[in-house]
Amino acid sequence: MDKMDGNGLEIIEVNIKRLADSFPECARDGKIDFDILKKLIGEEVIASDDSYKFVWTGKNTSIKQAIAPSTNTLLPIPELSKNWDSTKNIYIEGDNLEVLKVISKTYHCKIKMIYIDPPYNTGHDFIYNDNFVSSSSDYLTESNQTLKTNPNSSGRFHTNWLNMMYPRLKIARDLLREDGAIFISIDDNELQNLLKICDEIFGENNRIGLITLLSNPRGSQNSDHLSYVHEYVVIYAKDEDEVDISGISKSDDIVDEYNQEDEKGKYRLLGLRKRGGAWRKEDRPLMHYPIYVNPQNGKCSLTRTSEFSVEVIPARPTGELGRWCWGKAKFELEKDKLIGKPINRNGSDDAWDIFRKDYLTSENGEEKTSKVKTIWEEKETNYQNAKNEIKALFGDSEIFDFPKPTYIVKKLASMITNGDNEDIVLDFFSGSATTADAVMQLNALDSTNRRFILVQIPETTKEKSQAFKHGFKTICEVGEERIRRAGDKIVADLEAEKEKIDLFSETKDPSSCDIGFKVFRLDSTSIIPWDGSKQYDESNLLNLNDVFKEGRTKLDVAYEVMLKYGVFDKQLEEKKINGKDVFCVDNDSLVIFLEDEINMDDVKEIIKLNPTTVVFKESGFADDNVKMNAEYTLRHYLGEDQIKVLCI
Repeated sequence: MDKMDGNGLEIIEVNIKRLADSFPECARDGKIDFDILKKLIGEEVIASDDSYKFVWTGKNTSIKQAIAPSTNTLLPIPELSKNWDSTKNIYIEGDNLEVLKVISKTYHCKIKMIYIDPPYNTGHDFIYNDNFVSSSSDYLTESNQTLKTNPNSSGRFHTNWLNMMYPRLKIARDLLREDGAIFISIDDNELQNLLKICDEIFGENNRIGLITLLSNPRGSQNSDHLSYVHEYVVIYAKDEDEVDISGISKSDDIVDEYNQEDEKGKYRLLGLRKRGGAWRKEDRPLMHYPIYVNPQNGKCSLTRTSEFSVEVIPARPTGELGRWCWGKAKFELEKDKLIGKPINRNGSDDAWDIFRKDYLTSENGEEKTSKVKTIWEEKETNYQNAKNEIKALFGDSEIFDFPKPTYIVKKLASMITNGDNEDIVLDFFSGSATTADAVMQLNALDSTNRRFILVQIPETTKEKSQAFKHGFKTICEVGEERIRRAGDKIVADLEAEKEKIDLFSETKDPSSCDIGFKVFRLDSTSIIPWDGSKQYDESNLLNLNDVFKEGRTKLDVAYEVMLKYGVFDKQLEEKKINGKDVFCVDNDSLVIFLEDEINMDDVKEIIKLNPTTVVFKESGFADDNVKMNAEYTLRHYLGEDQIKVLCI
């Protein structure tokens, strides 16, 4: 019976496997022969001294932090959760670097969207201090040492911020699906440094772009020289070739422009002549050609005939020759979408121009979207709206400093997720839990099933703060309560409106919205032999009555097994066999049996569940004979190659 280990995802092993899969010739006994790798790459090898590098003090340590394994765990806190038995949403209290490591085994390449609003490094906000992080840390004892201010008088002002961000983004990239993307809110303080490290981590070719938000129309007075009214959202894809950044639904004003209709549906007319850059004939001479119009019906042709008698060439009102947006090949394929119309030019009605029909819906009947613009100046991006949202939930807009409007996260999520396959949205600087609120609202509006994972360090609230006066001792308490209230508000609003507005399909009901969340708390491992801070050998383990830490429950251990086995995203069900507790994961495929006095009757009942993996508590067997018989019986009835039997 093999023993489970207490490590999370081994990033180094993953990286070696990636290289081995691409270059099997250089793989030797689980290691990489770089001499062979260099020969395979040939001329593409660059001497490190000759290449551009972005270097700062502590970078090497940051890289090591990103790949260092973690034995920590996540303890379930059902009493702080909502709809524990049914929800698929997760809220995690803990330092996000350690949390990202802990969840990596389960969520490696599974996250569709990451949105984060990290500290902007203004000199007054908090920077995570990762000096405590190690596999042997007692998290609860040391966590209140993880935050510190980063005054701009510090000689390590920028490096502190870079050392905080780099390992987190490094791990975050590995969590993204191949078609996933990360969205990062930031201001001017660290924008350039953020772009540099993201270019390095995600690849410069995977930079999707930069959105500028009109966040504070009145202007900030924090600068000595300028009044800043904007912030940014930086967007990177995991793989630019795989990601699909969708457009967004057209606004009512734009929909109103589709005021004409034919047998194919509503449409608007857009000029075929190229406007803007590269509009001249000389820029694209092959796209400067005459189009002939039938003056009776406006139909267009490339050939002059008695029927198509009106010649139209692309020219500006000034007479300068231009060019069309379409070449002749596209013209022939889609000329039924073109129409020639007389126009008034320079006071004369004799001029003609060519227009194309832009239909509101695609050929399969779906409404077309608009490409997202790089400047967002609608009133909903004003951060004052976030304060108003907090006030609507808590009756006090000052409960949380600098929240983000849900509008921003909803719009970003609409660009990358559709909810059809339960896309996962991760926010590991969750703050006031805007992301959770936004995801729930979006699911309710478009009847989908996105899931969220939020991570927030339990930063204590200041005694003079409004949050503290309302009874919230940590930022986590604020975020969790915000999710509870926001979910209730969403359902209440839908119930009030469902008879007026058809928000749902016939099979969808407001009460089925997932407005719950499971709360977990980062802590050291519950399994004594896995705790790297203590030394145990086989001799003293035999003297222990149990391998579980004092105060830890069987549920705690069951979730740790799920984490370390990589199935933390599956549903766990508690059952009874012979009056004993058994934890069944993912429709009984994984069975976790942590009882004492394990006997063969228990094993026979486990066989009935038809699992593919069984995990026992080794000290629960009376002796080695019972343990060997249990493993033999499981393999005999479930198949030697079909069952994995482990112990802790």
